[in-house]
Amino acid sequence: MDRRQQKTRAAIFDAFSTLLAKKSYSKITVQEIIDTANVGRTTFYAHFETKDDLLKALCEDLFGHIISSALDCTHTHGLYSDRNAPESVFCHLLQHLQENGNNILELLSCESSELFLRYFKNSLNKLIQNQFVNQNRKNNTDIPQDFLINHISGSFVEMVLWWIKGQMKQTPEELDRYFRAVIEPIL
Repeated sequence: MDRRQQKTRAAIFDAFSTLLAKKSYSKITVQEIIDTANVGRTTFYAHFETKDDLLKALCEDLFGHIISSALDCTHTHGLYSDRNAPESVFCHLLQHLQENGNNILELLSCESSELFLRYFKNSLNKLIQNQFVNQNRKNNTDIPQDFLINHISGSFVEMVLWWIKGQMKQTPEELDRYFRAVIEPIL
């Protein structure tokens, strides 16, 4: 993508995110997205076939960035200028969520949150499989791998929602410690 296309795509993402913060996904029209982004209908459809494609692309962009950032501790957005990066990928992920780039916390708790939570969980499934289940699994080897991955990612998503609803009083380090204390015995 050239710069012009990247700017247009970013404008559409921003417009869509702004609208999602105000109303449910099902009530947002392509025309509203076009108007808010200040792009033409043809331009919108050159980037996305449908509103669902836009949602999928937005989620892949947001969650892909957060997950890849969590995996790559050198990609820290200045989070660790005064300390070392955490050893736990979960802690790193929570710190990125706390940083709240792209207003991801608002999307996870907005009226359309179930859509975002599904994409977030799917992104986590890959992370959990690669980082934990494939490498560290010692216990409960009779439990199907997909069940275990689903359980851990669902638990992480619920913990993040609990954290958001409680105004994020716990630090990412505290949450990481709680979460690992719960999941490590089953791995």
